[in-house]
Amino acid sequence: AKEKQDLDIIGQFGVGFYSAFMVAAKVEVLTKTLDDKAYLFVSDGQESYSIEETKKDSVGTEITIFLKKSSKAEDYDGFLEEYRLQNLVKKYSDYIRYPIKMAVTKKEPKLDAEGKPIEGKYTDKKVVETLNSMIPLWKKNKSEVTKEELNTFYKEKFYDYQDPATSLFIRVDGRITYDALLYIPSHVPHNLYSDNYEKGLQLYSKGIFIKDKCAELIPDYMKFVKGLVDSANFSLNISREMLQQSPILQKISENIEKKIVAKLKNIKKKDFEKYTSFWKNFGEHIKYGLYATYGSKKELLQDLLVFHSLNNGDNYISLSDYKAKMAKGQKYIYYASGENLDAIKLMPQIEKYKKADIDVLLLDQKIDEFAIMMLREFKKVEFKSISDETAAELTKEDQEKVEQITADNKRLLDTFKESLADQVNDVIISTKLVEAPVCFSTKDGLSLEMEKTLNQQPGMGENVKAQKVLELNPDHALFKAFAAIQDNDELVKNYALILYEEAMLLEGHDITDKQKFVEKINELLVKAL
Repeated sequence: AKEKQDLDIIGQFGVGFYSAFMVAAKVEVLTKTLDDKAYLFVSDGQESYSIEETKKDSVGTEITIFLKKSSKAEDYDGFLEEYRLQNLVKKYSDYIRYPIKMAVTKKEPKLDAEGKPIEGKYTDKKVVETLNSMIPLWKKNKSEVTKEELNTFYKEKFYDYQDPATSLFIRVDGRITYDALLYIPSHVPHNLYSDNYEKGLQLYSKGIFIKDKCAELIPDYMKFVKGLVDSANFSLNISREMLQQSPILQKISENIEKKIVAKLKNIKKKDFEKYTSFWKNFGEHIKYGLYATYGSKKELLQDLLVFHSLNNGDNYISLSDYKAKMAKGQKYIYYASGENLDAIKLMPQIEKYKKADIDVLLLDQKIDEFAIMMLREFKKVEFKSISDETAAELTKEDQEKVEQITADNKRLLDTFKESLADQVNDVIISTKLVEAPVCFSTKDGLSLEMEKTLNQQPGMGENVKAQKVLELNPDHALFKAFAAIQDNDELVKNYALILYEEAMLLEGHDITDKQKFVEKINELLVKAL
C-alpha cells in the first residue's frame, strides 16, 4: 500500500500544479462546481496565497499563468509561442486520457468576389484544435492496430524515413506492470557508430513522458532497438539516480531482452531471408553481446548466430544447420578467419577441407573469433580453427608418417627453427596442406587475425603476439628440394626467411621486413644465374 501511495503522489497533493511556478510569477485559479459558489485562488508560489469568493458564469476551472520576465538565462516569453506549446504537449502529455485543446492560427486563402482563392493572399484564422492523441498506440489491442499505423507511428516518433524491419508489442500485468512497443530498424541508423549516439527506450508512466533515452531499459548490444515502455510502477518525479538503481527497471529490461531474442528467433525460423537482412545490419551487435558478457548469454544468443561458410555460397548457415550437416566422424565445428571472405577462401589450410567436402565457417568480422572463443562449443561440439595446430584429425597411420618425415628431416627443421627463432615458436611437418608449400598454425587459441585486431587497439602497439608455428608441406616439390640440400645450412636459412614471408602473404598479412625479404630473393637469384 505504501508503494502504491508513493507512485500516485502526482495528482494528490498539488505537486503537478506547483510545477507551474517554474515559469510563472503568479498563478490564478478560478473555479466553480455545480452546487457551490465560485472562488479565486491567487499565489506567487512563495510564502502566501489568497482565496476569495467571486463570480463565474460557467461550471469548471480556469488556470491563468502570469509568466516571469525573460532574462538572458531564461526565455519565458517563448512559452507564449503556439509552436512551442504544441511541441510541449506532444512531448509530455500526448497520451493522457483527456483532450488538451488550444486555439491555433491557421492560414486560409483570401477569396475574391466570386468566392475563388486569390493566389498568394492569405488570412489568419483561429481554430480550436485538440493537441494530444489521448489513446496511446501501445495501449490498444494488437489486433486493432494495422501495420500501416505501426509504421507511421515509428517514422514520426523516431524520425526515420523507412519502415521498420519489424515491431513488437509487449504487455505484462502483475507485480510489475508495463506496456512496450519496440521496433527494429530496417537499416543501420546513420549515427549508430558515432560517439554521440545515445541508446535507450522512451519511458512513460501512465502515458506521461518521463525520459527520452532510458539506457537502462536495453542492453548495450541491442542499442539499435527503438521504442518505448509505459509503466505505472514509476512516479513522474523519479530521479535519474533512482532509475539507474531501480530493480523494477532491471526486471523490465531483462524481460524486454528475452522478448526481443524470441522475436528474432521466430523471424529466423519463419523468414530466413528477412532474418539475414537483419543480420547484415545488426549481427555484429549480437556477437558483441556474447563477447562483452564473457559468454554468460550463450544460451540466450547462440541460436541467433549465422555465418557464411565454405560450402554455402553467398548464403548464411546457422550453427544448428552446420551441426546437422557435419560429415561422418567429424569431431569439430571448423572455422577460418580473415580480412574478408575472398581472402579466407584463399587460405592454404582450407584446401584440405575443400577436398574432403567438410564445411568451414568463414569469419570475416573482427568480433567473430572473440565471440566464438566465448561460446567454446555448440551443443557439445567444440569449435576449432583450421589454423589451430591441433586442427587436423589424424589416423594412427598419418601420425606415424609425420613422425617418420620429421625424423628424416630433423636437420632441415632445426635450421628453419634457428633461422626463424625470432618469428615463430616452432617449425613442423604439416598435415593440413594440399597444394601450398607452407602455412601458419597457432597455439593456445590466439590466431593471427586476433593478434592483428588486438594490436590495432589504442595503446597496444605490437605487444600482443600469437604463438606462430610454421608448417611445411612434405608433399610439395619445394620441400623435397630443401630436403636434398638440408646439409647446406646457409642456403636453407635464406629459403626459410622467404618461405616465412610467403606464409605471411598467404595468410593475408603484410611482409614483416620488406627490405630483408628483397635482399634474400636477390641473393638466391644471383646464385641461380
